[in-house]
Amino acid sequence: MAGLASLQAALGHEFSDASLLEQALTHRSHSAKHNERLEFLGDSVLNFVVASLLFERFTKIDEGDLSRLRASLVKQASLADIATRLSLSQYLRLGEGELKSGGFRRPSILADALEALFAAVFLDGGFDAARKVIARQYESILVNVDPKTLGKDPKTLLQELLQARKLDLPLYTVVATHGAAHNQMFEVECQIPKLDIKVSAGGSSRRAAEQSAAQLAIAAIDALTPAKGSGRSRARKSAQLSLPVAVSQETK
Repeated sequence: MAGLASLQAALGHEFSDASLLEQALTHRSHSAKHNERLEFLGDSVLNFVVASLLFERFTKIDEGDLSRLRASLVKQASLADIATRLSLSQYLRLGEGELKSGGFRRPSILADALEALFAAVFLDGGFDAARKVIARQYESILVNVDPKTLGKDPKTLLQELLQARKLDLPLYTVVATHGAAHNQMFEVECQIPKLDIKVSAGGSSRRAAEQSAAQLAIAAIDALTPAKGSGRSRARKSAQLSLPVAVSQETK
């Protein structure tokens, strides 16, 4: 276990049963004793711990917002980010095929392994140990969480931003489609006439293109009226976390 000492230090837990740690890091492509059962258990432990952390930290928000925050914090992309911070890829045990195809970088494999790790800690040290490890990984994230924006997609954030300014909702228009029917790209224009803003973005579906255009519109509003630490800045940053980069922008 000497090679895994740095991982245990980063987790904040030293395993009594080394086999649990090894199994948590073992993908099904490597051997029959892999981490999928641990992943199942870890998912439940993680959801409960994150729910309790949010419940304690945000005492004035309702069940709906707590659920939205939790969903955002335990989704695959968030878990893969934590796994990357832990350098988990260098400890994974993968089969030859997964190694050659770059499986150690795949978000789904990283996220699953992290959940399996949380389960392994739970089985090795009990619930308190698991809660401590999970809380440690989420500490820096929770400090910067904005409960008003986290987990909301750019179209929702843009709508709320305009409503707060008592402005009409944005207008989305498909201005072009490209490619064959089975592989189309959509270009969508988002207009906010009262602010003289017009942006366009592309995506593999109309919805994806609209979300990217909304992301650009938020950035355009922020550029018009910059305010340090404002809700606009937080909304823009939140929108940029999980959406594709838009392909074009035009601001009148």
